[in-house]
Amino acid sequence: MDNNKIVNKNDISNYSPMAMAFLGDAVYGLLVREKLVLECNRPAGVLHTLSIKQVNAAAQAKGAKKLLSVLTQEESDVFKRGRNTHTKHTPKNQSEGDYHYATGLETLFGYLYLLGEEKRLRELFEIINGDGVLNSETGSDKD
Repeated sequence: MDNNKIVNKNDISNYSPMAMAFLGDAVYGLLVREKLVLECNRPAGVLHTLSIKQVNAAAQAKGAKKLLSVLTQEESDVFKRGRNTHTKHTPKNQSEGDYHYATGLETLFGYLYLLGEEKRLRELFEIINGDGVLNSETGSDKD
């Protein structure tokens, strides 16, 4: 994906934060699923249950807060643009604050994906999940 820009940097401002968050949600979910498969090869139903624990507003908000100090100014601006976007609803089982932070994270991941920045995406993902967050709930042994 590096150097495989889908969108030129000059054109990316044409996309709304919510459109980038829509894409970023899928990118983040794929990275979680990839990590789960590679680290704890389990049946699909178990993997799905484990992924739900990571791909939700509370977990993503926690992850976003881990990133704030390492973001470039440009990345921080994109994150804030997503976080501050007014949405039509907040999921009933999530706090509004968590939802906004998660939206900021998803916006950033969508932005980086569109620019073909896979290396940076993976760096940020590892800051969030590289400390065994996924394994801490799954066990590191493989069947």
